[in-house]
This record gives sequence, C-alpha cells and structure tokens, in this order.
Amino acid sequence: MTVGPVLVTGAAGFVGMHVAERLLARGERVIGIDDFNAYYDPVLKTLRADRLGAHPGFRMVRADIADAPALAALVKDEGVHRVVHLAAQAGVRYSIENPFAYERSNLAGHLSVLEACRHGGVEHLVYASSSSVYGDRPLAGQGFREDDPAVSPVSLYAATKRSCELLSQSYASLYGFPQSGLRFFTVYGPMGRPDMAYFGFTEAIMTGRPIEVYGEGRMARDFTYIDDIVDGVVGVLERPPPSGGHEIYNIGDSHPVGLMEMIGTLEGALGREAVKIMRPMQPGDVTATYADVSKLNALTGYAPRVALAEGLGRFVDWWKGWRGV
Repeated sequence: MTVGPVLVTGAAGFVGMHVAERLLARGERVIGIDDFNAYYDPVLKTLRADRLGAHPGFRMVRADIADAPALAALVKDEGVHRVVHLAAQAGVRYSIENPFAYERSNLAGHLSVLEACRHGGVEHLVYASSSSVYGDRPLAGQGFREDDPAVSPVSLYAATKRSCELLSQSYASLYGFPQSGLRFFTVYGPMGRPDMAYFGFTEAIMTGRPIEVYGEGRMARDFTYIDDIVDGVVGVLERPPPSGGHEIYNIGDSHPVGLMEMIGTLEGALGREAVKIMRPMQPGDVTATYADVSKLNALTGYAPRVALAEGLGRFVDWWKGWRGV
C-alpha cells in the first residue's frame, strides 16, 4: 500500500463522505476537497464534513476543483498517490436551467483533476460517471453492459459525464496513468442528497404535502444503497488497471424497481400514505436503468447486499433523527 494520502473530491457530498469514512476506517489518510456550493442546503454538507473532521487522519480543503493550479499544487505538495474523484454538478433537470454550472464543474473540473494526476504522478484515478450515459432505452430482460452504446445522452448532465469518460480514455492513452470510471446507478441512503426523489418524497409525505410522480409512475430505477456503492468504489481503488489502462464499470444493485413500488416501500417505512399527483415525463429523464454488474463482480467480488426495503428503512430512521421527528 502506498504511503501517500488519498484525495477524495466532493468529500462533503453524499458518496464522497461515505467513501472517505470507509478509507479512514481502514487506516488511510484522506484529504477531502469540496467547494460547499449551494445546489442544495450546505448545512447538510457541513454536517458531513464535521463528521469526517472527527477523524484524526482527515483534512478538508475548501476549494473549487476547476481551479487547476491550486488542485495541481495540492496533489503534488501532499504526495497524493490515489484519487477518488466524486465532485460534480449533479441533477438532470437542473442542467436544463444552469448549463454553465456543468461546463465548469464536470468538464473543466474533470480536466483539472486529470492534469493534477498527470503532473503529480498519481498511481490510480477512480472517478464517478453515471448510468445516464446509456440514454433512454427500454428494459430488455438484461442489464445495461459497459460495452453497450453510450452515444445518445438525453440530458446535458449525461453528455458531460460521457465527455469525462472520453477525456479519461485519451489521458490514459497519452500519459499512461491508470484510470477507472464508475457508472453509478441511483444511489440512496442516510445523509443522501435532498434533490433525490426518495428524499423529497419523505419530506413531503411527513409534512402532509402531495408528491409529484413523474412519468406517471411508469419509470424504474436501479436503486443502490450507499454501503454497497462504497464497497464497489473501494474495491476498484485497490485494483488499478495496468499502466495506460482505462476501465469502465457499472456499479448498481442490478435489480430495477418501479417508481410506484419504491413509493409504496417508502410509505410502509414512514407509516403514512402519500397524496400523489401524476405528471408526465420531464425533459432529460430516462424511462429505466438496470445495471449489469458482472464486470465489477469479476474484478472485486462486488455483490449488493442491502435490499430496497431495508435501505429505505435505514434512511427513514436517519431522517427522523435529523429532523427530530
């Protein structure tokens, strides 16, 4: 194991905090970087950062990853040997109204990370991509595979994530440092993102407000619990491809669940029924996601363990404690 710290970008984010926490529990030193932007309530980001700050092996740097000189200096000066790049501007619908936020965070930010890794001698870059790169395609009895076409993004967010994959492929080929891209499928769990459906539905149901069900409830998602996601991220980090290699892995539950089924499961966990307003599909949304995780399983033994009912139950317990319900 290398002695340098691991850099986790987006460490005050949902996945970033949990990955950093797992690495710290393993005895790693971790440097986190986050700009604490206001896409959603920064209070939750501060809560996550404070939780990480209780670990003596952790240090948070408040900075923008698109500041290439500052990021390069951090990687070089701290002797960073491995990077888990999770910082990004998330949200499909938000990208329609705020496209330049995605240009800076996702495109310029990813390029900044690549340059910092290239000049800093980083041994392995693991970065977050998204299931959205597959576009809108029907379920056909089998999961989306990494070698399936990813050429028709239906949102700007998806387009930036696919662009990041192509940038990484070119950098791996040109400069030789190993990279692994992870296509995340609908991550959920305690301390999650408030813009996600399960989180917003919980807030609405518990305050007596109706929920808006897009796609008239016909959508399906491969909901993946945060602990399972972290298993995959850390497993990949430990297994870099050979020099010059760039690999893409799906990381999901491999069990798509209909939106109405998810709502019913959440209602059971909350002990309350939602008032539902059915809405049509929104621009940029996809009908379904479904991860084939056989490639990740072959590399790491990855096998999701937390079923949706258990995972949503854990989220509801956390949410009630957080809100003091």
